[in-house]
Amino acid sequence: MKKVLLIGTGFMAKEYAKVLKGMNVPFDVVGRGQKNATLFEKEFEVNTFIGGLDKFIEINDLNNYSHFINGSSIDSLKSTTIALLENGAKKILLEKPGVATSEEIEHLYNESKKYEDATIVLAYNRRFFASVQKAKEIIEEDGGVNSLTFEFTEWAHVIKTYDFSDVILNNWFLGNSTHVVDTAFYLAGKPKEMSSYRKGSLDWHPTGSTYTGSGITDKDALFSYHANWEGPGRWFLEVITPKHRLIFKPFEKLQIQEIGSVQVNEVEVDYSLEQDYKPGLFNQTKAFLNSDYINFCSLEEQRDLINDVYNKISGY
Repeated sequence: MKKVLLIGTGFMAKEYAKVLKGMNVPFDVVGRGQKNATLFEKEFEVNTFIGGLDKFIEINDLNNYSHFINGSSIDSLKSTTIALLENGAKKILLEKPGVATSEEIEHLYNESKKYEDATIVLAYNRRFFASVQKAKEIIEEDGGVNSLTFEFTEWAHVIKTYDFSDVILNNWFLGNSTHVVDTAFYLAGKPKEMSSYRKGSLDWHPTGSTYTGSGITDKDALFSYHANWEGPGRWFLEVITPKHRLIFKPFEKLQIQEIGSVQVNEVEVDYSLEQDYKPGLFNQTKAFLNSDYINFCSLEEQRDLINDVYNKISGY
């Protein structure tokens, strides 16, 4: 029987709770603070332990659970995942980006290798957007991606008002912008050659504020990217096949341009699940619970992306 232990009581944990409730999958929750945990238990009518994962493990057997969803805060993702591994967890869905800093990924990856029977996958839910999965079908029908471009501009004037730790703010590209970059390279292949440029800095993000670059993926798709965190902009992705231009602006909806036409039309996609749940989350959770990992980012893949791509783009 499937039973989930959900770690965290913040925003993402609440979104997972909605999905698990909708699936009728039994689950318990581990929170740290009294206030959030109490509100969580009241809202979802689910057993919610207060005091954090370490205390929970002291008095509970993790063998009572088949699956684990780590939805804790970014700066505790690494430590909670290691604690889960050390105490017998075998199937872990780890919220993106999995670690708070690029330095942490090697430690987490090396620790995970001690537990060969455990599976850890990253929860980049945009891979499971109805729009992205439909685009994947079109790409396969069209014969692959020829080229693509994407933008990961962040709204610095808003972010600087957030109450986040310096670690999270200083690594904002890893913690947030990789939503865009991961989706782009999920559809078009991983970079095999890349030139990256950056300039500027922000008080809370000293390694850069303006980014541009280009390269070629292991599927021979040419790509370019741009972001200016000090100017107006938005996230977007455009993928070009031999027959179509696929446009994600916003990511939740897929638009298409036919070859020989300037007309841009919305693609007919079943978005019904995304009206009730955070986009991509229901099908992501379903795939995880069914051990269907083909569309997930593995921990090894994330390590390689951080070391070979994300650090080069961001300057971390």
